[in-house]
Amino acid sequence: MRDYTGWIVRSVAGRDKGDIFCVVGTDQENRLLLADGKRRKLAKPKGKKLGHVECLTDHLNGYDHPAIEKLKQGQALTDKELRRALAAFRAKEV
Repeated sequence: MRDYTGWIVRSVAGRDKGDIFCVVGTDQENRLLLADGKRRKLAKPKGKKLGHVECLTDHLNGYDHPAIEKLKQGQALTDKELRRALAAFRAKEV
């Protein structure tokens, strides 16, 4: 399976429909592990199938933010850093 770590996605199915998350990894069932730093912390990410999300960034046009780069490199990231990165992405998107 492709490495989706660091991609920004929008949920298109479920209770969290419309919410923006960052992919922090994958699990054994090939589901994406999503976190937003607020409702879904990095310590307990949400598992979601790839078909239930809309990719807002990918490997070709990624999002350059220091927190996302730390995540891609495997360094420790805090929920606060993730929240700030997603807030900056939302501000850029509008």
